[in-house]
Amino acid sequence: MSGRSPRSARRGAPAILLAALTTGVPSASLAQQTDPSLGVVEFPVSCSEATRPAFERAVALLHHMTYPQAQAAFREIATSDPSCAMAHWGIAITLFQPAWPTRPGPDDLRRGWDEVETARSLGPPTERERLWVETAAAFFENPAGTDYWARIRRWEAALEGLHTAFPEDPEAAAFYALAHLAAAPSDAAAQAAHAERAAELLLGVYERNPQHPGAMHYLVHANDAQGREGESPEIVRKYDRVAPRNPHALHMPTHIYTRLGDWEAVIDGNLRAAEAALEHPAGENGEYVWDEFPHAIEYLVYAYLQQGADDEAAAAIARLRSTPDLQPSYKTAFHLASIPARYALERRAWAQAAALVPREPSTLEWDLYPWPEGIAWFARGLGAAIEGETRKSREAIERLAALEQRTQDAGEDLFARNLRILRLEVEAWLAYREYDHATSEARLREAVELEISTPKHPVTPGPTLPAYELLGDLMLAYEDPEDALEAYRRSLELYPRRFNSLLGAARAARASGDHEAARTYYQELLEVGGDGTREHVLEEARAFLERP
Repeated sequence: MSGRSPRSARRGAPAILLAALTTGVPSASLAQQTDPSLGVVEFPVSCSEATRPAFERAVALLHHMTYPQAQAAFREIATSDPSCAMAHWGIAITLFQPAWPTRPGPDDLRRGWDEVETARSLGPPTERERLWVETAAAFFENPAGTDYWARIRRWEAALEGLHTAFPEDPEAAAFYALAHLAAAPSDAAAQAAHAERAAELLLGVYERNPQHPGAMHYLVHANDAQGREGESPEIVRKYDRVAPRNPHALHMPTHIYTRLGDWEAVIDGNLRAAEAALEHPAGENGEYVWDEFPHAIEYLVYAYLQQGADDEAAAAIARLRSTPDLQPSYKTAFHLASIPARYALERRAWAQAAALVPREPSTLEWDLYPWPEGIAWFARGLGAAIEGETRKSREAIERLAALEQRTQDAGEDLFARNLRILRLEVEAWLAYREYDHATSEARLREAVELEISTPKHPVTPGPTLPAYELLGDLMLAYEDPEDALEAYRRSLELYPRRFNSLLGAARAARASGDHEAARTYYQELLEVGGDGTREHVLEEARAFLERP
């Protein structure tokens, strides 16, 4: 798995070009003051002349979300120039990750507030720098407080004020756009409005400076939303080409490729991102493998499974499991729960799904990660329902309901909505197993409506299983191929080129007598997964297409 897969070999040219452009993220040495691969940042500060290029480099690292390296760079600036207040702003900003599911713990909140107070005590000499420091203060004030979303909203408001005061400052616009994305409510329509506003700001920065790392990176985040995946494709491709050897930067364009069903591009980007992640340790002393590694592996596994490349997916999972010292974070917990669930569910290995054990490995603090835990319960409950293990399925539903309530009580509405979708889907299939047609269909249609109105979180390549796809499966089980076909069509509109949605659509079209549609779906299935290992499905498709 350390090399390129056969399926992505023809995408070797971009990877070779990238290798020629980048030689790895350098250390945060002031002697290495510039790094063209990081892009171009203009962030004048009233620090010593010698540290200014290093400051802009640190901000570039921040825009690429290379938080550990950015923090080290800002710390070195603070040591080199003890009067540089903005270095302490930079250190503080690295202590939370607004686009990720991670949440700063009590120690990080106290450290961030200490950095803010240090920056204030140094007396930033310009109004602009004082306002920058106050944006960090807005997030870290009251470090004992537990309302994360109140912090994000304060940070967004402070950055909006900074942008209003200095509308020509590209950094103010870029960070305000990021905050506006982070503060979007857990509703798809509201997210779309925030994404549109953020994209407008970022395109303005990009027009002024086409090499700005934040403009390119955050535009990909803005366009990682339903209906926006086709926006600014040239910027997505450019970021793919010029991204430094930084795991998050290399991975980020694959969010858009996933939405488009371009599995070759997803595989290529995440093979590179996984390798880069192993080169950038995390933790106070570099003691962990950065959680960007399992993040890249999940997107990689997801793409392999859509190609029916189950052996390659299994090899990627084995690689993850054999990697010690993974960073104990929300992202790591999510992927360690989600990847085995996907591997079983996408292969329709229901007994394997029913046998999954939640809260593994036990070394993680699972009480901090209810949504990841819930994914394991979902796979277990769905597999059990389909296998007829109703007691086990009910147990999963009860646990999902408890996790949903806990996240709702904590103010994590997006996580709670995702858990509710999972619970409804298990309830639907348990009702099917218990011959309750009305309840099973009603629960799945409720899950569909909730999924449509819920934005996708960046931590995941997509729903654990799309609700429309599951609805199609249910309608086929109820021998209603017309409704099944409509559900699969809607699933493919939302999540193109998914192996099981294509297969379901082909079977539903065939059962409903629409042989032309069946041929279209079987043909696309062979184009997507024809080199995969699900030979019985491929034989079915080929046999149908060979008919006169």
